[in-house]
Amino acid sequence: MKQKFRIMTYNVHRCIGVDRLAAPERIAAVIEQSAADIIALQEADAGRERTGGVDQAFLIAHRLEMHVRFHAAWQLAEERYGDAILSRFPMGLVKAGPLPRPRNRLWRELRGALWTSVQIDHQQVQMINTHLGLGPRERMLQTEALFSETWLGGATCKPPLILCGDFNAFPNSKVHRRCLRTLRDVHRCLGVPRPRKTFPTRYPLASIDHVFLSEEFAVHHVEVLRTNLTRVASDHYPLLVELSL
Repeated sequence: MKQKFRIMTYNVHRCIGVDRLAAPERIAAVIEQSAADIIALQEADAGRERTGGVDQAFLIAHRLEMHVRFHAAWQLAEERYGDAILSRFPMGLVKAGPLPRPRNRLWRELRGALWTSVQIDHQQVQMINTHLGLGPRERMLQTEALFSETWLGGATCKPPLILCGDFNAFPNSKVHRRCLRTLRDVHRCLGVPRPRKTFPTRYPLASIDHVFLSEEFAVHHVEVLRTNLTRVASDHYPLLVELSL
């Protein structure tokens, strides 16, 4: 019988909670309590003065004794900000890079994606973590880039495949429908018509954090973790999914 494993996507908001305190240890506690095996983090700081100069993803991974890969979507001198993947399983970096933005929107926040290969049950699982932009045209441009030959559409990106992150897009939006042309939404795999909302934690209004899968996975459980800790630790709730190959 194939082993079950848990993946999580979590926008950690620079590890600044709704109480305005920067506390990476709280994010580590959320992950530890969830028993997640692979975690996609968005909005992690590294060496930034505003959050104490620590490398948040490395600090969390060290505390949990996990492998970690980080991609800086934004960098100025030694200060960096971006996305990370943590894993209990062996993991290698495949690609990390920027995503496009409309030419007339130069002031928008830079966005990127991080692609790792994780060894599970003697198979290499391709895991891509991303954080898309705020504008609808920007998000579609970035989504099409992710499904192009330089990312998921390339010959080296073979299933089994997981695409997850903060898409800033609702279910049934253009971005969501584009992802479903190639992959499956974990909620729909379980027949859940209305995914639970992940943002913001004070008054959850939107389902914008998603996990998409290729056909090789069985989905056993999907949950938005709402606890006393997750209500404070970030402005997003984490989305946790239990899978097997």
